[in-house]
Amino acid sequence: MGLPNASGDLSTEVEVDAFRRLFPLRLYEKHLLESIRPDARPLGRARETTIALGAVASANGSALAKIGSTTMLAAIKMEVMTPSLETPDEGCIAIDFHMPPICSPIVRPGRPDEAAPVVAKQLSDTILSSGMINLKELSLVSGKAAWMAYLDIYCLDVDGALFDTALLSVVAAFSYFPVPVVSLNDDGKIVLSEEQGLSDREPVNKEKRKINLSSIPFSLTCVLHKNYILADPTAEEESIMDTIVTVVLDSSSQLVSLHKPGGTVLAYTSAIQDCIALTRQRVKELQKILEEAISGMEVD
Repeated sequence: MGLPNASGDLSTEVEVDAFRRLFPLRLYEKHLLESIRPDARPLGRARETTIALGAVASANGSALAKIGSTTMLAAIKMEVMTPSLETPDEGCIAIDFHMPPICSPIVRPGRPDEAAPVVAKQLSDTILSSGMINLKELSLVSGKAAWMAYLDIYCLDVDGALFDTALLSVVAAFSYFPVPVVSLNDDGKIVLSEEQGLSDREPVNKEKRKINLSSIPFSLTCVLHKNYILADPTAEEESIMDTIVTVVLDSSSQLVSLHKPGGTVLAYTSAIQDCIALTRQRVKELQKILEEAISGMEVD
């Protein structure tokens, strides 16, 4: 008696899958009438989110962030540099965003994905405009030495919310990492103590072993379709509902930026306000997840 039912269930699954492939938007619109998505998520709910700190042992700071299936690995490498004459009391942050072919079938070997430079620019603008890191915190000796923070973000899997996951990995990586010890070598230059075998010398930055973060930014991407707003869209949702809005708020719920790259749906004031309200809820969720990840590292 079980075989006919199993066969019937299989037939139904095949029909639903075929309908989804042929008419994806119609399938979504049928679900939207019930205020739910095909994956059973309510329209305003984000996917499961996780953070793992210290994912790269060779980096000074690192974090693996996942939102749904979208996975980002951020790694920070600190090097001593000579600051510029224009900003003698400031260090620098160099950001590079990588999308290797392993992350998605649409990324081809030898051909950089179009989204990579866009996400890198968004990350750079967000970090600087939010005031998360005061570049003066990266100064070691005025006019002589400062930190150059090389920040590399690797996209390991793509399923929507590319920027949100990348930003979360960056924030997590900067939130928990000890600044390397530096000291003077025999030539009077400031160098990394461990690399130069000078661990026994007096550190130059004894009181600057941690970068203080303020106004930490978090983001939420939403897609607009008719009168509906879907938070944290999957890649499929982004592709069939082409109006995307990304809101960035800091830890005090102040607006940092709002990004809407075109689209067919007009973003009226009410829709933007709804997106900001959803982002405020999301910021609280992400703050809790980040705090738990940091607490876990401190216990270990």
